[in-house]
Amino acid sequence: MSEFRFGIVGCGRIAKRHSEILGNGLIDGALLTAVCDIQPDRADVMAKKFGVRSFHSLDDMLASDEIDVVSILTPSGMHAEHAIAAANAGKHVIVEKPMALRLEDADAMIAACDRARVKLFVVKQNRLNVPVVKAREALDAGRFGKLVLGTVRVRWRRDQSYYNQDSWRGTWAQDGGVLANQSSHHVDLLEYFMGDVVSVHARATRTLVDIEAEDTAIATLEFANGALGIVEATNAARPRDLEGSLSILGEGGTVVIGGFAVNKIQTWDFVDPQPGDDEVLEKFSVNPPNVYGYGHQAYYEHVLDCLKTDSAALVDGLEGRRSLELITALYESIETGKNTYLRFRSQHSKLGGIT
Repeated sequence: MSEFRFGIVGCGRIAKRHSEILGNGLIDGALLTAVCDIQPDRADVMAKKFGVRSFHSLDDMLASDEIDVVSILTPSGMHAEHAIAAANAGKHVIVEKPMALRLEDADAMIAACDRARVKLFVVKQNRLNVPVVKAREALDAGRFGKLVLGTVRVRWRRDQSYYNQDSWRGTWAQDGGVLANQSSHHVDLLEYFMGDVVSVHARATRTLVDIEAEDTAIATLEFANGALGIVEATNAARPRDLEGSLSILGEGGTVVIGGFAVNKIQTWDFVDPQPGDDEVLEKFSVNPPNVYGYGHQAYYEHVLDCLKTDSAALVDGLEGRRSLELITALYESIETGKNTYLRFRSQHSKLGGIT
């Protein structure tokens, strides 16, 4: 197929970015044909803006023969139900982060897409940020050598008005806290660069907002290659967003990517310099217009390429599950106060409504 028709499910905050990309024709071969939300006014307003069909029922939208791919942008706790329904209807599935809140739900999503022989894409757009791509090239080229330490910091502002926008925000059953939502991209990047995680130890607290889950968390990680990691995440930065950053330190060099959306190379320093290193800071940083950055457009271009060529996704269901397992381990450690080893069965994490 030279053209794929997209339907969006969930017309809330993040849907603005997705709809602008698909509805404004920014991706060659991608056409927005429908939007859906159980709040009729949300769907109708978005549909009118882009001149597409409006649905108020997912079943009705999935029955349409004018949709090839469904972008699921509903609350995280609903992702599994909606993804499985889309797969059963024979539609390819794009799902926002995290792909689900429970590992068993992620497994069910993967199984449903496999049975239906449709592709499952998990949105991790920061992997395609220009500075991240450049740093990953250095990693693949072996420039870091033995990895020593990886850190991520998320210092963002989400006040009570943000959580009051929708009743699901900050709840265990539908959202989780800063680890599952805002910093999930950064936790994914840490694992993307540093490799498999052996164990984690995390602590969290709720400081400035009235929600069920945490707004501030810290964690230490041990990687299979012997390196260590640190996660620092908060929604309690005031008065505004400060940063979303990634640091990679190895025997061969150090890279720090900062900005408020992992979008600006701040340090690019290697033991063995190469031609072009002195231009990296200037050429491979971007200044995105919002906290989502420019990565979503690159991500949809990647999706279209995979669909047209039947090639593997950068973040498929299994890779999305890998990130979810790490996040779940962090919550497990928060509840037990102990080290949590990966490849475990959750017994204490509240994420997804587990008691």
